[in-house]
Amino acid sequence: MDKKHLLCIILLGSLLISCQQKKAQPDNAKPDSTAQVTYAKGFSIEYFAAYKRVTVYNPWKKNAIYARYYLVKDKSTTVPADGQKIKIPIQTIAATCGTQFEFLNLIGNLNSITGICTPKLIYNKVLLGKIQQHKLTDLGDPFSLNIEKVQLLHPDAVMVSGFNQEDPVSKRLMEYGTPVIFDNEWTENTLLARAEWIKFIASFYNKEQLADGIFNHIANNYIAIREKAKHVTKRPTVMCGGNFKGTWYMPGGKSYMAGLLSDAGADYHYANDTTKGSLPLNFEVALNNFRHTDVWIGSSANSIAELLNIDERHGLFDAAKNKQVFNFNARVTPTGGNDFWESGTAHPDLILADMIKIFHPDLMNGHAFVYVRKLE
Repeated sequence: MDKKHLLCIILLGSLLISCQQKKAQPDNAKPDSTAQVTYAKGFSIEYFAAYKRVTVYNPWKKNAIYARYYLVKDKSTTVPADGQKIKIPIQTIAATCGTQFEFLNLIGNLNSITGICTPKLIYNKVLLGKIQQHKLTDLGDPFSLNIEKVQLLHPDAVMVSGFNQEDPVSKRLMEYGTPVIFDNEWTENTLLARAEWIKFIASFYNKEQLADGIFNHIANNYIAIREKAKHVTKRPTVMCGGNFKGTWYMPGGKSYMAGLLSDAGADYHYANDTTKGSLPLNFEVALNNFRHTDVWIGSSANSIAELLNIDERHGLFDAAKNKQVFNFNARVTPTGGNDFWESGTAHPDLILADMIKIFHPDLMNGHAFVYVRKLE
């Protein structure tokens, strides 16, 4: 056999091996390994030889899949037809929700954001600087994205929050070939579960190992802080939210806020309720159940005077009389950006520390409020 024929055989063999490597496993193939997800219920990450399979589960329909992604290093890799194929690591992304910013910041990919929504509600100082320098594209309202601007921006993906309804905007984006990543951390019922979605976002950047370390540190810190309030002998009573157009929305007993209050050593009237969302109450019910409550958190007012100006009946509550009212507005911008709703999702340990500082200040000596401010 001459050298020419031998070279052809070698090249052909290499090509066949390459094709075999890129060929996807059948749809029913078992993964080589699976990422550890301890608290979150809404996603999974599975590793195969040719790709990663990232699955988002439907929080409104048991055992149903909301979205599926096949993450590949080579765009020519063949994948099953039941999901979107995305080449990773992604380089640019349109981030439509503020909770995504801190996750990207923690894994070192904040600069991958090229498009945002409602810039006036952003708190992150780096992103605000880019907005002022016209280095970020304003894509409009997150519920009605400007599709033309997205197409001109041409990001590797658009990250959105999924909802239990038809989403025509996301559907159109996918029809145009733009990958849509559904970040559903907001549907989780505990703060640690929400924070664990950093692993989901990190998978699109090939940074799962980094995200694991970051989350483990946050989770261990949360657990250590929770232990401080675990055996308190007196649990102050607490009420939440405020009166909005005649309706008072209180956290359901299975909501993340109810869990937070319990971890912080507080006694909440609806702790045994089975609702995961909010409980709409009229003013009379709220007054009957919470009139003599020790602490009021999550008020939208900026001062006691403003609280009474909104509705003079607020003065009937003991918490208002005793000036034990707190707002999550310690870190806000003049245009309405609030870091509690932005970076707070990624830092449940800091939120818990703030809560224990309210209910049991002697347990948190040396801790200064991060997200919470007391009304004066």
